Amino acid sequence: MSVTAIGIDLGGTRIKAVAIDSNGSTLHRLYHPTNDGDDDKVWKNAIAGMVLEVKNRINATDAVIGISAPGLPNADNSAIAFMPGRLQGLEDFNWTEFLRAKTYVLNDAVSAMMAEARFGAAKNKKNVVMLTLGTGVGGAIMIDGKPYQGAFNKAGHIGHMVIDDEGDCDVTGMPGSLEECIGNCTIIKRSQGKFSSTHDMLLACKKGDVFAKELWLKSVKQLAIGIASITNILSPEIVVLGGGITEANNELFDPLNEYMAQYEWRAGGNKTTIVKAIYGDLAGAAGVATFAMEMQNS
Repeated sequence: MSVTAIGIDLGGTRIKAVAIDSNGSTLHRLYHPTNDGDDDKVWKNAIAGMVLEVKNRINATDAVIGISAPGLPNADNSAIAFMPGRLQGLEDFNWTEFLRAKTYVLNDAVSAMMAEARFGAAKNKKNVVMLTLGTGVGGAIMIDGKPYQGAFNKAGHIGHMVIDDEGDCDVTGMPGSLEECIGNCTIIKRSQGKFSSTHDMLLACKKGDVFAKELWLKSVKQLAIGIASITNILSPEIVVLGGGITEANNELFDPLNEYMAQYEWRAGGNKTTIVKAIYGDLAGAAGVATFAMEMQNS
């Protein structure tokens, strides 16, 4: 039985590596720039070097490996099958062969959820939904204690659910998606060029800017409608929110809870708990390490 796993989170800017034991304790961590846009051998060799360094540091040559990355994994979670537009060379790359060790591959949002469900804000919960609110809106689903990836491993792309059928189409072609409503990628458009980031908009809110407050509350209301819709479909015990936008803290969670009270169907008085993720930037690495360990031991 594998008791040590190494998780690698391949991001557009940085590669993060972490070794964990079966209790989720961190044994070692590393960071390295991704250098996406260079020859893909650069970041692939960087990952190989990080794995080797971690193995040597914790003296675990037989550690199972997990790779967290954007995109859709293939059916057996051995590679990313679909990731258009960036990280060229990632699609269908055989990590087990390259790293000469059994390697499992998982979508980055699902990986982050695994960390929260096993060791974080949703520990000991069986039915979990996670949303990551940042440049875009990512998502992941856990059903009966297991990550739900669905047919084609596409499940959990909650950011592409429709909130406004007359809104602009997002990158997948969906009109008025949740990502369009609150993702940082659309803030310039939503603010008619007044704000370049959600952070700038929130600073203006704190200074009493009426337009900024109206824009922010509209986004939070749309988020609440999206989460309420999810609760009707999946009925999770808990919804975990992660990503940079959650650093708004009370400016996000206070109005969100008010809107949830308005829109969530609370049959029998039951309501879904909404919490902030507690894992930081190592969530993807720790989560995919856990996933790899569980897959190896299953």
